[in-house]
Amino acid sequence: MNAVYVLWIRQLKRYSRSRARIVGSLGQPLLFLVALGFGFGPIFRRAGAGNYLQFLAPGVIGMTILFSAVFSGIELIWDRQFGFLKETLVAPVPRMMIMIGRTCGGATVSLVQGLIVVAICYVAGFRAASFASWPFAFVFMALIAIMFTAFGTAIASVLSDFQAFQLVMNFLIMPLFFLSGALFPLNGVPRALQIVAAVNPFAYGVDGMRVAFGASASQFGAVMDLAVLGAITLLLLGVGGYLFSKIQL
Repeated sequence: MNAVYVLWIRQLKRYSRSRARIVGSLGQPLLFLVALGFGFGPIFRRAGAGNYLQFLAPGVIGMTILFSAVFSGIELIWDRQFGFLKETLVAPVPRMMIMIGRTCGGATVSLVQGLIVVAICYVAGFRAASFASWPFAFVFMALIAIMFTAFGTAIASVLSDFQAFQLVMNFLIMPLFFLSGALFPLNGVPRALQIVAAVNPFAYGVDGMRVAFGASASQFGAVMDLAVLGAITLLLLGVGGYLFSKIQL
């Protein structure tokens, strides 16, 4: 566990040196929050669905964590191409521990970015039902961060090209986001979209945060959200660890 902690701190130090990346990654969430939250707010309200900003904010928070977590896998490709990964892998530490340490570092940065967006949402007018629900919401945010950081690491373990990683991630992540119910309620949508959302792990994270913040009623149930996220997180950690252990330098 000491090895995991050391690698965790090492990853955090690397990310802390790229403050421009952290600040730049907040541009897209702000665009969604302002353009959609205030642009579609009157339409949403006239449709009798309430305050759209309250509904949208958990989805934007989840989006921030999702994109930051997945694209942390680029760091692995960077390390492999420039030889830094070899320095880590020659250490007398199981590769699974190395992968977990890297995942924890990337997930922590993603979580911090998510918390920054939570603060921005509060400035914009979003309000949680109760501060007592914050620990519950934090659990869902952490699970999203760990799950998709492990996913990004798993994909980066089998790719060695930056462009290929970005193409694959955009092909997978954009549908995960747009078909999760982050931007629109799943009630009343076509049955096909409801089925897609039911097999979309990100949908359970967004739904769980909405329940925790009291932004809307649950689509799947809080217990189901937590169980699905926990199971898939453990699965992706295992798959990511296996693929990481097979990296050939």
